Amino acid sequence: MVANEGSSLPSSPKRGPSKELTTRVLSALVMIALALLTAYLGGWAFALFWLAAGIAMMVEWTDMTGVEPRRPVQALLSAGLVVLTLLLIANAGLGLSAAVMLGFLAAGALLARGEEGKRWASLGFAYAAVIVLVPPLVREHPDFGILGLLWMFAVVWATDIAAYFTGRAFGGPKLCPSISPKKTWSGFIGGVVAATLGGLLVAWIGRRFGAHPPVGYPALAALAVVASIASQIGDLGESALKRHCQVKDSSHLIPGHGGVMDRLDGFWAVCLIVAAVLLALHFTA
Repeated sequence: MVANEGSSLPSSPKRGPSKELTTRVLSALVMIALALLTAYLGGWAFALFWLAAGIAMMVEWTDMTGVEPRRPVQALLSAGLVVLTLLLIANAGLGLSAAVMLGFLAAGALLARGEEGKRWASLGFAYAAVIVLVPPLVREHPDFGILGLLWMFAVVWATDIAAYFTGRAFGGPKLCPSISPKKTWSGFIGGVVAATLGGLLVAWIGRRFGAHPPVGYPALAALAVVASIASQIGDLGESALKRHCQVKDSSHLIPGHGGVMDRLDGFWAVCLIVAAVLLALHFTA
């Protein structure tokens, strides 16, 4: 998630800005270490890591939107995400996975009460399925592999960090004050620039170690710009959802960051773009 910039963090006698930032940095380092370790391992470990993230996001989504009956819906949708992960690990075909996804989507909608509840349950499952499926698919893809995954990480993390610090350093006009009043255009631009440099750096290092990105540096730079913008739009989208649901954080699972949705909203948006690319490659191969 692109961090809020442009204003000081609230101070208190017990928990000042420096302690808040320290907690946030330590939590981020733990999450980055887990993401990189499981990415290196690949296979079951990596798929289970993103399954856990997807289930957490679905639970946060249905908690925020007030889907009822809450626990039965969450149990059903969690089972659906587990089945999708098992099919992914078993290399099941796209058709079977799509049919299973639609089946659980429909089952969740039938179980949820009220038209609004049915809609939120279906959207929550689809939202979580993106984060459960796309990173492992990229990791195992012959044209992308771990380098493509590291490129995604670098673009999103660079966007996040640079938007936070450039926004706080330069301030200026607000990006979208009606949704997220602390984000600034300076942070937005800083995030895009950093993401482009970060994406190119990963590609350059990959080439030095014998990896071969499927496209050249100009195309990678353009893709990084698009991905960085998508990441920041994803963050704003989640902020709009939280504002609609009248909550500050999606949960309190991660110290200093709120919930898993708060941490992965930007990465989710990049995954959505990559999913479109993967589908296009699948049908044109």
